[in-house]
Amino acid sequence: MKKNKQLTLGHPLQDGGKVLSGPKGKTVAPFSEIPDSVGGYLLIKVKTLAEATEIAKGCPIFNNGGNVELRAIQQMPGM
Repeated sequence: MKKNKQLTLGHPLQDGGKVLSGPKGKTVAPFSEIPDSVGGYLLIKVKTLAEATEIAKGCPIFNNGGNVELRAIQQMPGM
């Protein structure tokens, strides 16, 4: 994939993180593995999980009962 330039971005996720849910993401809980829970992702650059949490609270998915998982990516050599 990388050789044919099909792979544009991808990294494993680190353990830990948070899950935001409820109106405007006001319910914050520790992340726990939920099978098939990721339907898409956005990559944001922040220095802390707290900063990412504040940004994620503005996600429109909460208007439809959705959740936001906040996870750090694991940097991989050569990618």
